[in-house]
Amino acid sequence: MSTIFTKIIQGEIPSYKIAEDERYFAFLDIFPLAKGHVLVVPKAEVDRIFDVDDETLAGLMLFAKKVAIAIEKAIPCQRVGIAVIGLEVPHAHIHLIPLNTIEDINFTNPKLKLEKEELSNIAAAITAQL
Repeated sequence: MSTIFTKIIQGEIPSYKIAEDERYFAFLDIFPLAKGHVLVVPKAEVDRIFDVDDETLAGLMLFAKKVAIAIEKAIPCQRVGIAVIGLEVPHAHIHLIPLNTIEDINFTNPKLKLEKEELSNIAAAITAQL
């Protein structure tokens, strides 16, 4: 059975796409810790990040780097943090989160509830920086 991320990649579930190439996909987290919180995933459906083959993992990090640089240009923040939790969805993924304090990457914090228009505007702002 396909994961929710595979369904997003295939367009079966709508998303706020940030970037895509033949191997990777980046999209806004719709329940973000901070405005501009992006998920970056390999298109290959692998559950655990360290089960991803070395070439794909290296490529994932390079793809995420481009997205993180775009986030820093589009969203006011001191830096972009990176986290791999892997408990929410059985599909390897990286969280890129704009940070101003260490607490901004605390996954026990309440998630933001943003309107569709705001999510669209954030996605457009980040995408414009790629």
